[in-house]
Amino acid sequence: MKALLELHYLQNFAPSNLNRDDTGSPKDAFFGGTRRLRISSQSFKRAMRQDFGARQILKAEELGQRTKRAHEAIAELLAGEGRTEEQCRAAAELALGGLGLPVKDGKNQYLLFLGRDELGRVADIINANWAEFSAAAPAADEGDGKKKKASKKAALSGDLGKQLAGALNGSKAVDVALFGRMLADLPDKNADAAAQVAHAISTHALRERQYDFYTAVDDLKPDDNAGADMLGTVEFASATVYRYACIDLSKLLENLQGDRELLERGLRAFLYASVFAAPTGKQNTFAAHNLPGLMVQVVRRNASPRNLANAFEKGVSTERGGGYLQPSTEALAGEMAWQNKVFGDDGQSRFVARHGGHEVFGQELDSVDALIDATVRDALGALEA
Repeated sequence: MKALLELHYLQNFAPSNLNRDDTGSPKDAFFGGTRRLRISSQSFKRAMRQDFGARQILKAEELGQRTKRAHEAIAELLAGEGRTEEQCRAAAELALGGLGLPVKDGKNQYLLFLGRDELGRVADIINANWAEFSAAAPAADEGDGKKKKASKKAALSGDLGKQLAGALNGSKAVDVALFGRMLADLPDKNADAAAQVAHAISTHALRERQYDFYTAVDDLKPDDNAGADMLGTVEFASATVYRYACIDLSKLLENLQGDRELLERGLRAFLYASVFAAPTGKQNTFAAHNLPGLMVQVVRRNASPRNLANAFEKGVSTERGGGYLQPSTEALAGEMAWQNKVFGDDGQSRFVARHGGHEVFGQELDSVDALIDATVRDALGALEA
């Protein structure tokens, strides 16, 4: 039986450019025949992963690292005991080469998403077999100092190669368990994501983009020399956006190797990050630190996920300049009520609202802390059922 946790948020962002495209414009998308502001799921997930590390609900070793410099992280774990930095780095590169993840020009070929526990296990294997690694590492260099492409894997014994492969057999890194990973060269080490995060889209049409024309003046310029020393434009927009995410709780527990205590803390970290983390694009310019105005959290069993974006297929409109948050709340409530009636299983739902909510959202609570406590309790109960 599948247990699901779903998040339905409305968030009103002041003028900003949190997530821009290759031209510097705020990202957008067409939905319901009109242009909408869009904030990518990737940018939200990146912000959430950063929040995981800062909030300290999770320990550093319970998180992953997405990097092209995994050998540097492993080398740091090998430092000491009279070893040089070059020796540690050579051993780390050799180990990654043995895994089929070679280092070229000081980097891996693509971003690796590895749990810090996995990096630690690789370092432990190197430490336990330092003599073999230190003997094999010089063979990875040609006379001109260039790295061979294939010798790193061939230089390690078969048993050592098996040990290294075993080091990547599962991680308890919560962000890896939530968001998954793909290792192109090691497909058997891929991890299916337990969480899905939708692109946030505005609940209303984005009628126009706006431009900030800015100038800057040289502080040391002579007083008699008028005029700006730098000028340009920054594009921005503002909107009320609908955000949706869902977690397959059973899959998350599986990804965390059945560790229920870690799952509980991982859910708390995810829920706090979902409220407080946001993309940071151009925030030094706009400081659009606007938290959600409506947070609905639903736990359901044996049901399929339900994105409620169709509440805004017809963009909401303002009434006498009253803003978009209230009519967006009403539209969301209407869509949730319809889906609950048609598809059943409305689950256990609770919410916090800036302007009041609707009974279809379930039990109203007065704080984020209370909401998260109740949702985590519901989620753990759904897994027990």
